[in-house]
Amino acid sequence: MLKSFSLGLLILAFFGMSSLMALKPSEDIVVSTEEKSWVDSVFNSLTPDQRLGQLFMVAAYSNKDEKHYRELDTLVSRWGIGGLMFLQGGPVRQAALTNRYQSQAKLPLLIAMDAEWGLSMRLDSSMNFAKQMTLGALDDEKYVYLMGREIALKMKRLGVNVSFSPVMDVNVNPANPVIGNRSFGESKEEVTRRGIAYIKGLQDHGVIAVAKHFPGHGDTDTDSHLALPIVPHNLQRLTEVELYPFKKSFDAGVMGVMVAHLYLPKIDSTKNLASTLSYPLVTTLLKERMKYKGLVFTDALNMKGVSKYYKPGEVDVKALIAGNDILLFSEDVPTATKEIKLALAKGQLNEEEVYQRVRKILHAKYWVGLNRYKPVQMANLQEEIDRPMSKVVQEQLYEHSVTVVKNKNSFLPFRNLDTMSIASVAVGAPADNVFQKTLSNYAPITNFVIPNRMAPDSAFYKIIPQLRDHDVVVVSIHNMNFTASNNFGIGVGTRAFIKFLQERTDKKVVVAVMGNAYSLKFFEGSDWLVCGYEDNAVSQLFVPQVLFGARGASGKLPVTASATLKAGMGVTTPAIDRLKYGVPESVGMDSKKLQQIDNIALEAIAYAATPGCQVLVVKDGTVVFNKSYGHFTYEKERPVTNNTVYDIASITKVGATLQAVMFLKDQGKIKLDEKISTYLPELKGTNKEGLIIRDLLTHHAGLQSTLAHWQKTLDSKKLLNQTFYASTQTDVFPNEVIPGVYSIKSMEDSLWAWTVRSPLLHKKKGEKTFEYKYSDLGFYILKRMSERLLNQPLNEFMDQNFYTPLGLSTMGYTPLLKHPREVIAPTEDDSYFRKNLIWGTVHDQGAAMMGGVGGHAGLFSNANDLAILMQMNLQNGSYGGHNYFNTNVVPEFSKKQLPNSRRGLGWDKPEPDGNGPTSDLASKSTFGHTGFTGTCTWVDPENKLIYVFLSNRVYPDAGNTKLVKYNIRTRIHDVVYRSIVPKT
Repeated sequence: MLKSFSLGLLILAFFGMSSLMALKPSEDIVVSTEEKSWVDSVFNSLTPDQRLGQLFMVAAYSNKDEKHYRELDTLVSRWGIGGLMFLQGGPVRQAALTNRYQSQAKLPLLIAMDAEWGLSMRLDSSMNFAKQMTLGALDDEKYVYLMGREIALKMKRLGVNVSFSPVMDVNVNPANPVIGNRSFGESKEEVTRRGIAYIKGLQDHGVIAVAKHFPGHGDTDTDSHLALPIVPHNLQRLTEVELYPFKKSFDAGVMGVMVAHLYLPKIDSTKNLASTLSYPLVTTLLKERMKYKGLVFTDALNMKGVSKYYKPGEVDVKALIAGNDILLFSEDVPTATKEIKLALAKGQLNEEEVYQRVRKILHAKYWVGLNRYKPVQMANLQEEIDRPMSKVVQEQLYEHSVTVVKNKNSFLPFRNLDTMSIASVAVGAPADNVFQKTLSNYAPITNFVIPNRMAPDSAFYKIIPQLRDHDVVVVSIHNMNFTASNNFGIGVGTRAFIKFLQERTDKKVVVAVMGNAYSLKFFEGSDWLVCGYEDNAVSQLFVPQVLFGARGASGKLPVTASATLKAGMGVTTPAIDRLKYGVPESVGMDSKKLQQIDNIALEAIAYAATPGCQVLVVKDGTVVFNKSYGHFTYEKERPVTNNTVYDIASITKVGATLQAVMFLKDQGKIKLDEKISTYLPELKGTNKEGLIIRDLLTHHAGLQSTLAHWQKTLDSKKLLNQTFYASTQTDVFPNEVIPGVYSIKSMEDSLWAWTVRSPLLHKKKGEKTFEYKYSDLGFYILKRMSERLLNQPLNEFMDQNFYTPLGLSTMGYTPLLKHPREVIAPTEDDSYFRKNLIWGTVHDQGAAMMGGVGGHAGLFSNANDLAILMQMNLQNGSYGGHNYFNTNVVPEFSKKQLPNSRRGLGWDKPEPDGNGPTSDLASKSTFGHTGFTGTCTWVDPENKLIYVFLSNRVYPDAGNTKLVKYNIRTRIHDVVYRSIVPKT
C-alpha cells in the first residue's frame, strides 16, 4: 500500500479528477467486458440459496468468544452470506477473523465497517479523526477529502471495503439525540460539499462509501436505535432540505446509500412502518423518482425502530419487498432465508428483481477487487494502519475547525504577555490534561482543575479568591456529552461560575467549549468565546495554540446555537509567529527516525553520562519532539519532566548577555569595532583598554580562558573566608551563593578588579591580533558594559525586555525565587568550594559568588523556553507580534567572522571541516552554544531547525566527561538531520 503521498497531488486530485467508479447511480451502469464476464460466471456458479445468501450482511465482532466466531463460520460456509459488518474489537484480531471467514466463503465477502470518524469508532488501538460537526466548521472541505482518503487506506489494509459513511443528514433540530455532532451541520449546501468530499476520499481509494441516513435523520427528536422517530414533512419540504445532499451525492457517484428507520406519514402512512420497509420510499422515491442505481442498504435490522414491530425473517422480507439490496444486521439468517423463499413462492417477491440485486452486489465485489481476492497480510499490520500521515491530517482537521465565535476588541490571540496574568480553570478535566500543559508552554499559567463537571457551586467558590491577582481567566469545559436533554453535560455550577466572573469581576474571561457547538447557547453573553467541538488530546493541543496565536483561527459555526450565535459565525484570527506544536510529518520529518533519539538518550543514562535529560526539536516553527528522560539523580527518586528546570551554564552567554549586546547594537548604542574602554572608561590605563568589542565576542581578545576567583575567597583551611561570606543574608551579605551561604555586597567589584588585573595572552610574533581562546572573562566584561549602557542589572533587563514578554515561565536567573527546588535539576556535589550539593543555584563558581547573575553563566531554563528564545532569534527578533530587534542584527552576529575561526559574534558555529560541536550535517549558517553542565542549543536558519539538549551531566561530579566521550549531543543532532525527509 502507499506509505506516503504528496498533499499537493492529493488536493489536485480532489479538485481536478472524478471518482473512478464502475457504478454511476444516476446513469446507466457501464461495465467492462471482463467485469460482466466475471459477474455472469460467478452468478451462474451459485445455487439459488447461495444467491439469496449474498443479500445478507451480518454483524461480526472481534472481541467476543469462540462461540460467536463459530456461529459466523456457519453463516459463511453453510448459508453463504454475502458480507460482514465488523463492530467492536481490535485491528489485528479483526484482520485474523477476516482471513478466517474469507477462507470459508465460496465467494469472497464484502467487509464493512461503521467508521464515520475512523476505525476508532469501533476498534481499540486505533486513532480517531474528527466527527462530522467538527468537519462542518472547517474552512476548506479539502481536509475532509484527505480524511476520507486516510480512512480508506486503513480500511483497505484491514481488508474492509465498505464504509457506512458519510452522514448526509442536515441537522436542523438541535434536540436530535442520535445525529447531532455526527452531521456536518444545518446548511444543506455545506453538508453536501463536505459529504461529497468525504465520498471521493473513500472511493478514490477503493472503498465503497454509503451515504446515510436516507431520506434524512436530521430533524428528529427520537433515537431510532430505541424507537421509531417521526418525520412529519411532505415531499416538497424533504426535496428542499433533507433530500438535497443525497441527490447531489448520487450525482457525484456515491456507490451506496443506507435507508433509515423513520416514520414519514406524508410519504407512507402505514402505521408503525419504518422507511426501511416502505416501498413508496425505497422503490418509488429513491430508485424511481431519484433514479438511484447504487447499492441500497437497510439500516441495522436489530434496531428497535423495526425490530419492535416485526420478527426476524419477517422484517427481512419486508425490507426486500420495499426495494433494499442488502439486509444489514439480519438477526436470523436461516429463518430469513426460509421466509424469503416463501415470499418468492407466493409471488410477494419477484425472483428476477431479487437476482438483479444479487448481480448488483457482485458488481460491487468486482469493483472493490474481490475478483482478485488476497488475504490480509498480518505482518506489520498495526504499524501500517498507524500511518504517520494520518496524524498530519488529524491535526489539520482540528486546527482548521477551531472557531473563535466572539472576540471583543480583537483581544485574541493574546499578545502582550508582560501586561497580563493568566489563570486557567479546566472543568471536567484531569489534573494532567493536555489543554493546560499546552497553555503553559506559552506563558506562566496558574492552573486550576475541577475534575467533576457537575461539581457544586462550593467547588468553584474555593477557586474565586485565588483568581484575585489574575486579569485573564481561561475557562475550558471538558468531558461534555452530546445530548441537549442533559444540557450537554455542562453543570449548573460551571455556568454560574462563568457568569459570576463575567458580571461580578473585571477579569477578561475566555470560555473554551471543548464539545458540542449547540452548548454555546449557555455562553452567548461571553465577550470571548471559542469552540473546539471535541475533547481529546489533539483538540486540547490546538485550541491553546489558537489562543496564543501560534495558529490562526478560521473555523465557522456549522449550526445555530442561539438567536445571537448563528451558523456561519466565526472570527478569523491571525497567527503571530509563536512556536507551534505538531507531529514531525507535518513539517517533513520522519517520526520513526526521530524515535532513534530515545536509544541515544537512554544509552547516555545507562552509561552514567547524565542521570537525565531533555531533548527538543523545532522544524519550520513547529515543536515536533519534546521529550524527557531519566531522573534528577542516579538514585532515581524524581523523574525528569518537560517542566524540569536546568542550569544551562554557558548558554547564558548567548541567552542573556549576547541578547543585551545585540539589543544595544540594534539601538545604535555601541559599535562593534570600538574599544571597550569607550563604554567602560575605568579600563583606560589597564591592559584591557585597547580590547575591541568584536574581538571579545569572537574570543580573540587575548583573555585567559577563566580565572579561579573563588580560590581567593577561601581561608588557609580551604574553607569559605568569613571576610567574603556569611551564613545569614543581610544588607552587607546580600548575594545568595547557595542557601545558607551569602557573599559580601562588594563581591562583584572584587571579581571585576581581579578580572581587570588579569594578564593577557601573548600574541604570536608578527600577528596583529590574538589567537582564538575561548574565554568566560569576555562575558564578564560585556555584562559590565551592557549594564552600564542599559542603566539596569542584566537579569532585570532580560526579564523585562525578553523573558517576560516572550512568555518564558522557567527561563531566568536565580530560579529559587520563582520555583520550588523540586522542579530544578541538581548539579555538582561540590566538595571543594561550597561543600554542598548544588541544587537550585548556579553551578559556576564565579556566577555564584555574584549571587547567581553572571554574564557567562547563571541562566536556568527548560528546553521549551530556550527553544522560544532561539526561535525569536531565528526570526531575527520577531516573535508573538513583537519585534525585539529592528535591524538584521541576528544574521550579522551569527555569521562566521574570521577565516581562522568558526565563531560568530558571541555565537558558536559548526566546524567547517567537521568534528565540531554540531552535527556535521548542520548547515554553515547554524549558530548556537554549548554549556558546561551538559547542554547545547543549535539554530539552523537554512533548514529552519532548532535543537535543544539539556542535562545535568555534572551530577554528582563535574569531572564526568562521558557525555563528550560518547558524543551524545552530536549523535542526537545527527538523528535530527537524518529525520528530515528529502524534498522531491
